[in-house]
Amino acid sequence: MSIRILIADDQEGIRSAFRMILDAQPDMTVVAEAADGRTAIDTARAIKPDVVLADIRMPGADGIEVVRALADTAVHVVIVTTFGHDEYVHAALRHGAAGFILKRSGPTLLVEAVRAATNGDMLISPQLTVRLLRDHGLPHDTPDHAVPDVALTERENDIVTLLASGRTNAEIAAELFLSPGTVKNHIATIQRKTNTKNRVATAAWAWSTGRATP
Repeated sequence: MSIRILIADDQEGIRSAFRMILDAQPDMTVVAEAADGRTAIDTARAIKPDVVLADIRMPGADGIEVVRALADTAVHVVIVTTFGHDEYVHAALRHGAAGFILKRSGPTLLVEAVRAATNGDMLISPQLTVRLLRDHGLPHDTPDHAVPDVALTERENDIVTLLASGRTNAEIAAELFLSPGTVKNHIATIQRKTNTKNRVATAAWAWSTGRATP
């Protein structure tokens, strides 16, 4: 079944661009749009989409309020914004956002974030992942229960090192002459081996085991 998506952004051009990208995916359908946060909350409660893509700065209610208001529902909220300020990221994740990506990250990451959210994972723009881990850390995403060290294949070591440096799947694929799908599969295997649940925790694990450096 298609992933049902609500796009909340006060700029019509952004909503239209996102709709074109997402509706072009075989497993996604944009079912509603909202130009302000309050409408996004009310619409999401009424139609129960799988994912809400919410901007941070909107009239009525901002993206953090949208996350907070829908925390008691089955709706996954992914923040998609121009503003990657640390306080926004921390607040969004603290209140239960299913992802935080920058608009400049491109269409591939947007699609990946929607799929990750519906699979119970969390995708954060690679640019933010490295900065947050280096400067502040994310206490609830650090690999407290991760395997201290584990044997990885040579290819997995290459991939986890690049992931920890903030590369996207597409960038890793291009550098290692792999397909993005192959990279995604390798990362899933790495996360199973290391008991890390998302890219932030995987990067933190790589740093803690010396496979990558801040």
